[in-house]
Amino acid sequence: MAKFYSSRLEKKEDEEITKKTVVMGVLTILVLVLILVFGLPFLVKVSVLLGEAKNRNGKVQVEKTMPPLPPRLIVNYEATNSATIDISGLAEALTNIKLLKNDVSVGEVTTTDTGDFVFTNISLDEGENNFFAIATKDKVGSSELSKMIKLDYDKTPPAVTMVNPAEESLKVDTADFDVIGQSEKGVNVTVNNRLAMVDDSGKFKIKFQLNAGKNDIEIVLRDLAGNETKKKIAITFVF
Repeated sequence: MAKFYSSRLEKKEDEEITKKTVVMGVLTILVLVLILVFGLPFLVKVSVLLGEAKNRNGKVQVEKTMPPLPPRLIVNYEATNSATIDISGLAEALTNIKLLKNDVSVGEVTTTDTGDFVFTNISLDEGENNFFAIATKDKVGSSELSKMIKLDYDKTPPAVTMVNPAEESLKVDTADFDVIGQSEKGVNVTVNNRLAMVDDSGKFKIKFQLNAGKNDIEIVLRDLAGNETKKKIAITFVF
């Protein structure tokens, strides 16, 4: 019985080989006929065209699955006292960029061939302004939102309360004198063009060596938005 099945298997394998041989022979004859009728260059050209079509189809599929990267907004400060500003940035070349302020669209531009873009004269609301941008490209879709840029519009000069001296003019009998005051967080303070120490609460202090007689002291406070407050005091050192 085993010899019978082995014989049938060998016969089937021989039939498969014969079929493949016949098919290969037919294809070879067909190729030879095409070469005789149309010539070898025709067959080469057909092969090239089929290859290019395959590559084009593959490229289209790749582009459809790759939307542009999120743009990058560039603002080099956290607060301003200007009602309008310019916002620049970077993204992919020749991409449409939409700018959103507090989730509302405020303008659209197209990047240059190097990926640069700028939005000019963007109006600010008093207080906090949150900016995002999104990139869009034809046939490939839109990017995710950019990283948020937060910008405060503040046009109010910083308040100041003098602790020492509390009055605008006074007389003292010692040359060593501490100028002490209280303002707001993040303020920059100079006293007669000397930088004072300011803590996290806005309290400032600086030590002065007074000259004999009248000493004019000018205190200048500047907040993050660029607003300034000036205060003058006179200290007379009598010894």
